Amino acid sequence: MTSVPTPIPSRTQYVLEGIKNRILTGQLTPGQALVETELAAQFGVSKTPVREALKTLAGTGLVVMNQYKGVTVRMVDADMAREVYDVRLLLEPEALRRSVRRGASLDTARDALERADSATDTAQRSLANREFHRALYVPCGNPLLGRMLDEVRDQAALVSAVAWAANPSWEREAAEHREILRLALDGDSDGAARALHSHIASFVQRAFPEAQGEGDQE
Repeated sequence: MTSVPTPIPSRTQYVLEGIKNRILTGQLTPGQALVETELAAQFGVSKTPVREALKTLAGTGLVVMNQYKGVTVRMVDADMAREVYDVRLLLEPEALRRSVRRGASLDTARDALERADSATDTAQRSLANREFHRALYVPCGNPLLGRMLDEVRDQAALVSAVAWAANPSWEREAAEHREILRLALDGDSDGAARALHSHIASFVQRAFPEAQGEGDQE
């Protein structure tokens, strides 16, 4: 019997995930130029998959393409942080409220929280934190709501990476994550939603004090 070979990810996907990981872990910093020839050499591919990967990353908001300046990692400032976190404040707590009311399993969130607590480096912790938040909103019962939050997920992670590089606050956020999950597991949908709203709002206020959105002034 001939075994079926494991599908190999496309070169574009390989490059895409590699560049994204470098951006979200701070190896590639905001404003840094992304040169196709250099990236192609680093990943051992031609320029074509690099070019396609950069186009995709531009669509998710992680990089900026300019006909004069070329491609650069997106800069993070208070305006950008406010835009991204306003969307999260409006949608993510409601998504969690619905997940809890539906009695959805939060095992994935619990697992992600445990991985974040045991992480040995920034990259592992950042990935686990992203998975924790996604595990709270994905089972909300509204696929469109989940996709809308997915669309700002990478940009939110970029804001977090910049903020953590300047002022690491893992322990405080980990404690807030545990409280959010506790409330959710207890079936307190409104309490969990309030705790999540406070968690998101307080983070961006600490990292970018000048980023005051409408949701922060209630």
